[in-house]
This record gives sequence, C-alpha cells and structure tokens, in this order.
Amino acid sequence: MINYIQAIILGALQGVTELFPISSLGHSVILPAVLGWHIDQSNPLFVIFLVATHFATALVLFGFFFKDWVLIIKGFFRSLKNRKIESGDTYAKIAWLIIAGTIPAGIIGVLLQKRLEALFASAMIAAVFLILNGFLLYAAEALRKRSLVQQVVNADTGISMMSWKQAIEVGLAQCLALIPGFSRTGSTLGGGLLAGLSHEEAARFSFLLATPIILAAAVLKLPGLIHLHTGRGPILVGALAAALAAFFSVRFLTKYFKKNTLALFALYCIIAGIVAILILHF
Repeated sequence: MINYIQAIILGALQGVTELFPISSLGHSVILPAVLGWHIDQSNPLFVIFLVATHFATALVLFGFFFKDWVLIIKGFFRSLKNRKIESGDTYAKIAWLIIAGTIPAGIIGVLLQKRLEALFASAMIAAVFLILNGFLLYAAEALRKRSLVQQVVNADTGISMMSWKQAIEVGLAQCLALIPGFSRTGSTLGGGLLAGLSHEEAARFSFLLATPIILAAAVLKLPGLIHLHTGRGPILVGALAAALAAFFSVRFLTKYFKKNTLALFALYCIIAGIVAILILHF
C-alpha cells in the first residue's frame, strides 16, 4: 500500500487531473513509476484508493453544482409525472440527456472493467495514451473551428438544445476515460464541442455527466473499505486531498472555459507523455 505522503500527493493529483482534461488515471499510473515508488498498481487496495479519491471528487462536483442538481432532479420527476418532456422544460431535458450520456460508459465499464484495469500497471502504455489524449483535444478544437458555433445566452439552455444522438455520442466519448491516459473531462469536452456546444457549455455538461458515473463506480468498489484491516488511513487522507484539490479545480475551470480553449491542455498532455516515456525508457 502507500504511505501518507504518497496518499496526499496522489489524492491531490487526482482531484486536479480528474477535472482538468489531462487524465487522472493516467497520471496516477505514470507518476509513481516516474518517481520510483514501489507501488503495486494492480493491487486491489490501490484500485480502492483510486475509487475513493474519485468518490471524493464526485461529492465535490455534486456539492458545487448542488442548485443545478436540485433543478435537474425536479425536472426529471416532473417529466415522469407528465409522462413527457414539456417544450421549454430545460432541466427535464438535461436530466434525460445526462441519463442518455451515462448509459454507454456504464455498459462498457461493466463489460470491460477487468481488462482495462490490467492496463493500470503499465505506465508506458498510459504515457502513450496521454499523448493521444493531447491529439484528441487538438482534433476537437480543429473540427469545431470549421463550424460557426455561437453560445446561447444561458449555458443550460444551450445544453438542453442537444439531441439524444449527440448526448449518446458524448457518452461514448466518455468511455475513452476507462483507459489510463485518456481524460474523462477531455473526451466529454471534445464530444460536447463537436455537438455544437461552446467551451463553457461543454465543460458544464462534462462536469454534470461525470458525477453519476463516478459515484456509481465508487458505490460498487468502496464497500471493500469495510473489510480492510490495513490501509484505511492513507485512503481516507488521499480522498480528503482529492476533495480539496477538486473544489479549487472546478471553481477555476468553470471560469477558464468562458474565454479559453483546450489548446493549452492538449500541448501539456503531449509534452508530459513524451517526457514520461523518455524517463521510463532511460
């Protein structure tokens, strides 16, 4: 297992990289190898540690967008009561868009989870995928520039104008995050941009879409903490570090994407991946 210092570093790293479009799993796999930490990343305890930090991040996201989630949940039950989504019911539409976008990652995660977890032990593979994540972000920006996209005055209204097909496509893009090196935020942001959303709208939808899938994964894995006889302390400390880092990250990014693009993050992923490969190789 990991010590407390490692838990704080990895937890804070996860809290930042889960929300920044630079791959949390990829960094969690690469950093220990680069620093020479002797951590068995395929060990179930390490997987539980990663899930705990993800769970903490999801709680922060839910808390940060709590008012929005209240409106979304009310909209969901309103649509059930009316047996349809009323025209102009923004939050009922968003609720079902989130459901549509969550289904692909849920199904693929259940079917391929064990095979993908086997990749966690390979820092070199994660570094290669991190580079590919950078090119993916660049490609999303380049393709978006070919179309004239204007942001709707209200970001939630813009999101609600997505089609069901577009929501599913964003959900499929989110599945890339099951591979260490690819970013959940980056893939869903890219999918949102290609669906015609602005950067602010795509980021908002990405954070809303990430919350239920991360919470669901945590609910399946965290019960393992009950049966742990060692390692609880570092796991809880790491989760706290992830929560604090996630709070400041989401507050920064919601402002950042009002005026900025993915280009800087794409460049970082490519450079970080190349540097990691060089360090691991030599």
